[in-house]
Amino acid sequence: MESPIQELKTVDDYWRYGVTQLQQAEVFFGHGTDNAATETLVLLAHVLHLDLTQLEEFRRTALTMAERQAFVELLQRRVEQRIPAPYLIGEAWFAGLPFKVDERVLVPRSPIAELIEQEFQPWLTEAPQHILDLCTGSGCIAIACAYAFPEAEVDALDISTDALAVAEENIAFHQLDHRVFPMQSDLYNAVKGQRYDLIVTNPPYVDAEDMADLPAEFHHEPELGLAAGADGLDLVRTILREAPEHLTEQGILICEVGNSMVHLAELFPEVPFTWLSFERGGDGVFLLTRHELLEHQSKF
Repeated sequence: MESPIQELKTVDDYWRYGVTQLQQAEVFFGHGTDNAATETLVLLAHVLHLDLTQLEEFRRTALTMAERQAFVELLQRRVEQRIPAPYLIGEAWFAGLPFKVDERVLVPRSPIAELIEQEFQPWLTEAPQHILDLCTGSGCIAIACAYAFPEAEVDALDISTDALAVAEENIAFHQLDHRVFPMQSDLYNAVKGQRYDLIVTNPPYVDAEDMADLPAEFHHEPELGLAAGADGLDLVRTILREAPEHLTEQGILICEVGNSMVHLAELFPEVPFTWLSFERGGDGVFLLTRHELLEHQSKF
Protein backbone atom coordinates (compact mmCIF):
# COMPACT_ATOMS: atom_id res chain seq x y z
CA MET A 1 0.00 0.00 0.00
CA GLU A 2 1.53 3.32 -1.06
CA SER A 3 1.55 6.03 1.60
CA PRO A 4 -0.80 8.93 0.84
CA ILE A 5 0.36 11.16 3.67
CA GLN A 6 1.87 13.86 1.43
CA GLU A 7 -1.34 14.26 -0.59
CA LEU A 8 -4.23 13.69 1.83
CA LYS A 9 -4.88 16.07 4.70
CA THR A 10 -8.38 16.08 6.22
CA VAL A 11 -10.52 13.55 8.06
CA ASP A 12 -12.70 13.35 4.95
CA ASP A 13 -9.63 12.67 2.79
CA TYR A 14 -8.53 9.77 4.96
CA TRP A 15 -12.04 8.44 5.33
CA ARG A 16 -12.45 8.25 1.56
CA TYR A 17 -8.97 6.74 1.17
CA GLY A 18 -9.65 4.09 3.82
CA VAL A 19 -12.96 3.09 2.26
CA THR A 20 -11.28 2.66 -1.12
CA GLN A 21 -8.44 0.57 0.31
CA LEU A 22 -10.76 -1.75 2.26
CA GLN A 23 -13.12 -2.26 -0.65
CA GLN A 24 -10.29 -2.79 -3.12
CA ALA A 25 -8.71 -5.38 -0.83
CA GLU A 26 -12.08 -7.14 -0.34
CA VAL A 27 -11.56 -7.55 3.39
CA PHE A 28 -14.27 -9.37 5.35
CA PHE A 29 -16.58 -7.33 7.56
CA GLY A 30 -18.37 -8.99 10.44
CA HIS A 31 -16.53 -8.12 13.62
CA GLY A 32 -18.59 -5.14 14.70
CA THR A 33 -19.12 -3.43 11.36
CA ASP A 34 -20.57 -4.59 8.05
CA ASN A 35 -19.15 -2.08 5.57
CA ALA A 36 -15.96 -0.23 4.64
CA ALA A 37 -17.27 3.24 5.50
CA THR A 38 -18.09 2.42 9.13
CA GLU A 39 -14.93 0.37 9.61
CA THR A 40 -12.78 3.24 8.38
CA LEU A 41 -14.53 5.63 10.78
CA VAL A 42 -13.81 3.24 13.67
CA LEU A 43 -10.11 3.20 12.82
CA LEU A 44 -9.98 6.99 12.37
CA ALA A 45 -11.80 7.63 15.64
CA HIS A 46 -9.29 5.44 17.46
CA VAL A 47 -6.26 7.19 15.98
CA LEU A 48 -7.68 10.67 16.64
CA HIS A 49 -9.02 9.85 20.12
CA LEU A 50 -12.50 11.03 19.13
CA ASP A 51 -15.89 9.38 19.29
CA LEU A 52 -17.92 9.05 16.09
CA THR A 53 -20.02 12.14 16.84
CA GLN A 54 -16.91 14.26 17.37
CA LEU A 55 -15.38 12.83 14.22
CA GLU A 56 -18.36 14.14 12.25
CA GLU A 57 -17.76 17.62 13.66
CA PHE A 58 -14.10 17.63 12.59
CA ARG A 59 -14.47 16.10 9.12
CA ARG A 60 -12.86 19.07 7.33
CA THR A 61 -9.96 19.47 9.73
CA ALA A 62 -6.44 18.31 8.95
CA LEU A 63 -4.61 15.43 10.59
CA THR A 64 -1.13 15.96 11.99
CA MET A 65 1.70 14.09 10.30
CA ALA A 66 1.89 11.65 13.23
CA GLU A 67 -1.86 10.98 12.99
CA ARG A 68 -1.63 10.39 9.24
CA GLN A 69 1.18 7.88 9.70
CA ALA A 70 -0.64 6.10 12.55
CA PHE A 71 -3.85 5.75 10.53
CA VAL A 72 -2.11 4.50 7.40
CA GLU A 73 -0.14 1.94 9.44
CA LEU A 74 -3.35 0.72 11.11
CA LEU A 75 -5.14 0.50 7.77
CA GLN A 76 -2.20 -1.38 6.30
CA ARG A 77 -2.36 -4.02 9.05
CA ARG A 78 -6.12 -4.35 8.49
CA VAL A 79 -5.64 -4.92 4.75
CA GLU A 80 -2.45 -6.96 4.62
CA GLN A 81 -2.80 -9.07 7.78
CA ARG A 82 -6.62 -9.24 7.77
CA ILE A 83 -6.72 -8.44 11.50
CA PRO A 84 -10.27 -7.57 12.65
CA ALA A 85 -10.61 -3.88 13.55
CA PRO A 86 -11.50 -4.50 17.24
CA TYR A 87 -8.17 -6.31 17.74
CA LEU A 88 -6.33 -3.43 16.09
CA ILE A 89 -7.88 -0.86 18.43
CA GLY A 90 -8.24 -3.17 21.46
CA GLU A 91 -11.92 -2.42 21.95
CA ALA A 92 -15.36 -3.65 20.90
CA TRP A 93 -18.86 -2.50 21.75
CA PHE A 94 -21.66 -4.83 22.84
CA ALA A 95 -25.14 -3.86 24.07
CA GLY A 96 -23.99 -0.24 24.08
CA LEU A 97 -21.03 -0.98 26.36
CA PRO A 98 -17.26 -0.90 25.67
CA PHE A 99 -15.13 -4.01 26.17
CA LYS A 100 -11.42 -4.69 26.01
CA VAL A 101 -10.66 -7.37 23.43
CA ASP A 102 -7.57 -9.05 22.04
CA GLU A 103 -6.78 -12.32 20.33
CA ARG A 104 -7.43 -14.32 23.54
CA VAL A 105 -11.20 -13.86 23.05
CA LEU A 106 -13.74 -13.74 20.24
CA VAL A 107 -14.84 -10.29 19.13
CA PRO A 108 -18.29 -9.63 20.72
CA ARG A 109 -20.96 -9.65 18.02
CA SER A 110 -23.82 -11.84 19.22
CA PRO A 111 -27.42 -10.80 18.48
CA ILE A 112 -28.09 -11.79 22.10
CA ALA A 113 -27.17 -8.16 22.87
CA GLU A 114 -30.60 -7.16 21.60
CA LEU A 115 -32.30 -9.61 23.99
CA ILE A 116 -30.33 -8.23 26.92
CA GLU A 117 -31.29 -4.66 26.04
CA GLN A 118 -34.94 -5.80 26.00
CA GLU A 119 -34.43 -7.59 29.36
CA PHE A 120 -35.40 -10.88 27.67
CA GLN A 121 -39.01 -9.79 27.39
CA PRO A 122 -41.57 -11.28 27.02
CA TRP A 123 -39.98 -14.58 28.09
CA LEU A 124 -38.89 -13.73 31.63
CA THR A 125 -41.84 -13.49 34.00
CA GLU A 126 -39.80 -11.59 36.62
CA ALA A 127 -36.32 -10.14 36.98
CA PRO A 128 -33.74 -12.93 37.43
CA GLN A 129 -31.73 -13.05 40.65
CA HIS A 130 -29.12 -15.57 39.47
CA ILE A 131 -27.80 -15.65 35.91
CA LEU A 132 -25.28 -17.98 34.30
CA ASP A 133 -23.22 -16.94 31.27
CA LEU A 134 -21.72 -20.15 29.92
CA CYS A 135 -18.64 -19.79 27.64
CA THR A 136 -18.28 -16.16 28.67
CA GLY A 137 -15.21 -15.22 26.62
CA SER A 138 -14.63 -11.48 27.09
CA GLY A 139 -17.42 -11.40 29.69
CA CYS A 140 -19.58 -9.16 27.50
CA ILE A 141 -22.84 -11.11 27.96
CA ALA A 142 -22.36 -11.48 31.72
CA ILE A 143 -21.53 -7.80 32.19
CA ALA A 144 -24.38 -6.59 29.96
CA CYS A 145 -26.78 -8.81 31.93
CA ALA A 146 -25.52 -7.29 35.18
CA TYR A 147 -26.32 -3.82 33.82
CA ALA A 148 -29.77 -4.96 32.65
CA PHE A 149 -30.62 -6.56 36.01
CA PRO A 150 -29.03 -4.47 38.81
CA GLU A 151 -30.16 -6.87 41.55
CA ALA A 152 -28.79 -10.02 39.90
CA GLU A 153 -25.59 -11.95 40.49
CA VAL A 154 -23.95 -13.40 37.38
CA ASP A 155 -21.60 -16.38 37.14
CA ALA A 156 -19.32 -16.13 34.09
CA LEU A 157 -17.81 -19.49 33.13
CA ASP A 158 -15.21 -20.40 30.52
CA ILE A 159 -12.78 -23.26 29.99
CA SER A 160 -10.08 -20.86 28.75
CA THR A 161 -7.94 -19.20 31.41
CA ASP A 162 -6.74 -16.75 28.74
CA ALA A 163 -10.33 -15.69 28.01
CA LEU A 164 -11.08 -15.38 31.73
CA ALA A 165 -8.11 -13.04 32.18
CA VAL A 166 -9.72 -10.69 29.63
CA ALA A 167 -13.14 -11.12 31.27
CA GLU A 168 -11.64 -10.18 34.66
CA GLU A 169 -10.21 -6.97 33.15
CA ASN A 170 -13.62 -6.08 31.73
CA ILE A 171 -15.41 -6.86 34.99
CA ALA A 172 -12.97 -4.61 36.86
CA PHE A 173 -13.33 -1.83 34.26
CA HIS A 174 -17.11 -1.87 34.68
CA GLN A 175 -16.71 -2.06 38.49
CA LEU A 176 -18.84 -5.20 38.73
CA ASP A 177 -16.48 -7.38 40.79
CA HIS A 178 -19.18 -7.63 43.47
CA ARG A 179 -21.82 -9.07 41.11
CA VAL A 180 -20.08 -10.81 38.19
CA PHE A 181 -17.97 -13.83 39.13
CA PRO A 182 -15.61 -15.37 36.54
CA MET A 183 -14.79 -19.06 36.97
CA GLN A 184 -12.69 -21.54 35.03
CA SER A 185 -15.01 -24.40 34.14
CA ASP A 186 -15.65 -27.08 31.54
CA LEU A 187 -19.27 -26.13 30.90
CA TYR A 188 -21.24 -26.63 34.17
CA ASN A 189 -18.51 -28.44 36.14
CA ALA A 190 -17.66 -25.54 38.48
CA VAL A 191 -21.28 -24.87 39.48
CA LYS A 192 -22.60 -28.30 40.39
CA GLY A 193 -25.79 -27.96 42.41
CA GLN A 194 -26.25 -24.30 41.48
CA ARG A 195 -29.55 -23.20 39.90
CA TYR A 196 -30.21 -20.12 37.81
CA ASP A 197 -33.26 -18.18 36.68
CA LEU A 198 -31.56 -17.58 33.33
CA ILE A 199 -28.79 -19.38 31.48
CA VAL A 200 -27.36 -17.52 28.49
CA THR A 201 -24.72 -19.13 26.32
CA ASN A 202 -22.88 -18.37 23.10
CA PRO A 203 -20.75 -21.52 22.91
CA PRO A 204 -18.45 -22.66 20.11
CA TYR A 205 -20.75 -23.85 17.31
CA VAL A 206 -18.90 -23.68 13.98
CA ASP A 207 -19.00 -27.01 12.15
CA ALA A 208 -15.98 -28.54 10.40
CA GLU A 209 -17.10 -27.50 6.92
CA ASP A 210 -17.62 -23.86 7.91
CA MET A 211 -14.32 -23.81 9.84
CA ALA A 212 -12.51 -24.77 6.63
CA ASP A 213 -14.21 -21.94 4.73
CA LEU A 214 -13.83 -19.11 7.26
CA PRO A 215 -12.42 -15.80 5.95
CA ALA A 216 -8.88 -14.95 7.06
CA GLU A 217 -10.14 -12.52 9.74
CA PHE A 218 -11.56 -15.39 11.81
CA HIS A 219 -8.18 -17.12 12.00
CA HIS A 220 -7.05 -14.36 14.36
CA GLU A 221 -9.72 -15.50 16.82
CA PRO A 222 -9.11 -18.43 19.22
CA GLU A 223 -10.18 -21.67 17.54
CA LEU A 224 -11.32 -22.92 20.96
CA GLY A 225 -14.09 -20.31 20.84
CA LEU A 226 -15.30 -21.29 17.37
CA ALA A 227 -14.85 -24.96 16.44
CA ALA A 228 -17.32 -27.53 17.73
CA GLY A 229 -16.89 -30.74 15.76
CA ALA A 230 -18.35 -32.12 12.56
CA ASP A 231 -21.85 -30.68 13.06
CA GLY A 232 -21.00 -27.77 15.36
CA LEU A 233 -22.97 -29.25 18.24
CA ASP A 234 -20.32 -30.96 20.38
CA LEU A 235 -20.90 -28.62 23.33
CA VAL A 236 -24.55 -27.81 22.66
CA ARG A 237 -25.64 -31.42 23.30
CA THR A 238 -24.14 -31.29 26.80
CA ILE A 239 -25.54 -27.81 27.44
CA LEU A 240 -29.04 -29.06 26.57
CA ARG A 241 -28.79 -32.32 28.48
CA GLU A 242 -27.51 -30.80 31.73
CA ALA A 243 -29.41 -27.50 31.67
CA PRO A 244 -32.48 -28.69 33.65
CA GLU A 245 -30.28 -29.46 36.68
CA HIS A 246 -29.11 -25.84 36.67
CA LEU A 247 -32.41 -24.01 36.09
CA THR A 248 -35.00 -22.89 38.61
CA GLU A 249 -38.61 -23.98 38.06
CA GLN A 250 -39.43 -21.00 35.83
CA GLY A 251 -35.90 -20.76 34.40
CA ILE A 252 -35.07 -20.48 30.72
CA LEU A 253 -32.10 -21.32 28.51
CA ILE A 254 -31.01 -18.94 25.73
CA CYS A 255 -28.43 -20.47 23.38
CA GLU A 256 -26.79 -19.29 20.17
CA VAL A 257 -25.88 -21.90 17.56
CA GLY A 258 -25.58 -19.77 14.40
CA ASN A 259 -25.53 -21.72 11.16
CA SER A 260 -25.61 -24.99 13.12
CA MET A 261 -29.31 -24.34 13.76
CA VAL A 262 -29.93 -26.47 10.65
CA HIS A 263 -28.08 -29.44 12.16
CA LEU A 264 -29.85 -28.94 15.51
CA ALA A 265 -33.34 -28.86 14.01
CA GLU A 266 -32.61 -31.99 11.97
CA LEU A 267 -31.11 -33.81 14.95
CA PHE A 268 -33.97 -33.07 17.36
CA PRO A 269 -37.12 -32.57 15.23
CA GLU A 270 -39.48 -33.17 18.18
CA VAL A 271 -37.90 -30.52 20.41
CA PRO A 272 -39.97 -27.28 20.41
CA PHE A 273 -37.10 -24.82 19.94
CA THR A 274 -38.30 -21.21 19.98
CA TRP A 275 -36.11 -19.52 17.37
CA LEU A 276 -35.79 -15.85 18.21
CA SER A 277 -35.87 -12.99 15.70
CA PHE A 278 -33.89 -9.77 15.87
CA GLU A 279 -34.67 -6.29 14.59
CA ARG A 280 -30.97 -5.59 13.98
CA GLY A 281 -30.36 -8.86 12.15
CA GLY A 282 -28.95 -12.22 13.17
CA ASP A 283 -30.42 -15.66 13.75
CA GLY A 284 -29.55 -19.06 15.18
CA VAL A 285 -30.56 -18.24 18.77
CA PHE A 286 -33.12 -20.47 20.49
CA LEU A 287 -35.01 -20.48 23.77
CA LEU A 288 -36.16 -23.49 25.80
CA THR A 289 -37.87 -23.54 29.18
CA ARG A 290 -36.82 -25.89 31.96
CA HIS A 291 -40.06 -27.81 31.42
CA GLU A 292 -39.29 -28.29 27.71
CA LEU A 293 -35.72 -29.32 28.46
CA LEU A 294 -36.86 -31.89 31.03
CA GLU A 295 -39.49 -33.29 28.68
CA HIS A 296 -36.90 -33.98 25.99
CA GLN A 297 -33.82 -34.57 28.17
CA SER A 298 -33.46 -38.23 27.15
CA LYS A 299 -33.02 -37.22 23.50
CA PHE A 300 -29.96 -35.09 24.25
